[in-house]
Amino acid sequence: MKISLFVEIPVPQPWDEGSELDAFDNNLKWMQLADEAGFHAVWCTEHHFLEEYCHASAPEVFLGAVSQRTKNLRLGHGIVHMPPGINHPARVAERISTLDLVSHGRVEFGTGEASSVAELGGFNVDPGKKRDMWREAAVVATRCMTERPFTGFDGDHVSMPARNVVPKPVQKPHPPLWVACTRHATIQMAADNAIGALSFSFVGPDECEALAHDYYARLEDATPLVPGINPNILFTAGDLMCAPTDEEAERRIGPAGGFFGYGITYYYVWGRHRPGQVNLWQNYLASLDQAEQPKPDAQGDRKDWQRHGEAAKERRGRGGVGSPQTVRDWCRRYEDAGVDQLMFLLPPVRSEIVMESIELMGRKVIPEFHERHEERAAAKAERLGPVVERIESRRRSDAPPLDPDYEFGGVPEAWDHGSRADEVELAMAQAAKLAAEKRS
Repeated sequence: MKISLFVEIPVPQPWDEGSELDAFDNNLKWMQLADEAGFHAVWCTEHHFLEEYCHASAPEVFLGAVSQRTKNLRLGHGIVHMPPGINHPARVAERISTLDLVSHGRVEFGTGEASSVAELGGFNVDPGKKRDMWREAAVVATRCMTERPFTGFDGDHVSMPARNVVPKPVQKPHPPLWVACTRHATIQMAADNAIGALSFSFVGPDECEALAHDYYARLEDATPLVPGINPNILFTAGDLMCAPTDEEAERRIGPAGGFFGYGITYYYVWGRHRPGQVNLWQNYLASLDQAEQPKPDAQGDRKDWQRHGEAAKERRGRGGVGSPQTVRDWCRRYEDAGVDQLMFLLPPVRSEIVMESIELMGRKVIPEFHERHEERAAAKAERLGPVVERIESRRRSDAPPLDPDYEFGGVPEAWDHGSRADEVELAMAQAAKLAAEKRS
């Protein structure tokens, strides 16, 4: 099993002029250290307008910077928002391919639909059509990366004529495609389309065993959606804070361990957000103070403090918080459940604490899983060989043939009144005129 990191670049208040700069600088340092420690990948999300919770609105830029500071770390988009109103699929193809080139083939192409009012509403995307948008955009983006030239597409949400989209990625036919999964049904959809399931459902190892088994069972009858098959399932396992002892790990992460969970439910479920006016971090701390207070139960007895502590710990999802032995045991349970890759979230705490946690993982946890990975990966490849052959036999292409006479010119014309956007043509004519005058 591979062990990876998940970054969202949270920037809790209070803010000053250097808050965002410090957050990005710290995350870049952490990724360089993670590469040295032997982590498999960094997955960086794409979110928009989610103040404090996530400032990673341009992951391709962040991952590009990571690519130049690392040698082996895989670069995961976790995820690219695929509705065309947020990211046109041809632009997605160009960015993914460029990142794959500058990283020498280290990109993981995670995709998704977006799920919050902040993002879908901010870009005027119809939530009822986002699944169909994702499907069309995933097909167009991967075709843009593989076809020379892309022969065109005319769908309900994407319409694009033939163009040779450049550059092309290093990985062939394209970087591995994943789809974000928060529900069991989406994991099944990933399997049905022979793509990777990038699960953000935060289920424990006992629950994910059935999900992983179902994914591989359904893969047997998959019909490939895109040129490349990616039979893998990844689970997110909560926060990471590895320290010499369990008690020290709990002390170091403190309340920051629950901020991700609070932020995601606030922005995606119950929150009523006023842009630029809410202090999410202070509201979160206040919610912890209230939750930790023992309250009378139905019979008027006060709840036990220990039960409150355990409930708070469960709520914060601290599976990766503890000593190296504790974290190792937690990872082994996912490995035994059949998970291909495990991803831990980095909490918003002091940089030196995160770096010590990453270093300890590299020395005391990751090597054990590296030792087993090659043998398990070989066994999986042998087991899935016939399955992949059957999947490939069901492949169908609806790409239109290229019209050999199709061509396009240089000067655009307005759609409604025929005026010409001839700025370059006029500038060249003016330059030629000035040159002729100078010669004469």
